[in-house]
Amino acid sequence: MKKIPTRKCTGCSEMKEKKELIRIVYNNKEQFRIDFIGKEPGRGAYICKNIECLQKAQKIKGLERSFKTKISKDIYEELRKEIKNG
Repeated sequence: MKKIPTRKCTGCSEMKEKKELIRIVYNNKEQFRIDFIGKEPGRGAYICKNIECLQKAQKIKGLERSFKTKISKDIYEELRKEIKNG
């Protein structure tokens, strides 16, 4: 039986299948990107594909803790748009 990779959402802290989450990458050029393919180089953090988890992650600074750096509101807006677009 094949093992299904799971990751923890930085908003709700629930373990979910990797493919159910959005991956955000912080690369060595100090840039944040949404990783659509799941293989971008850099440190990754995961968040559920719903607005509630994004708002909770922003409130508790879950992504900032994962990346150990400040995150601008632009990144959260980009994530919000991505979640709304599906």
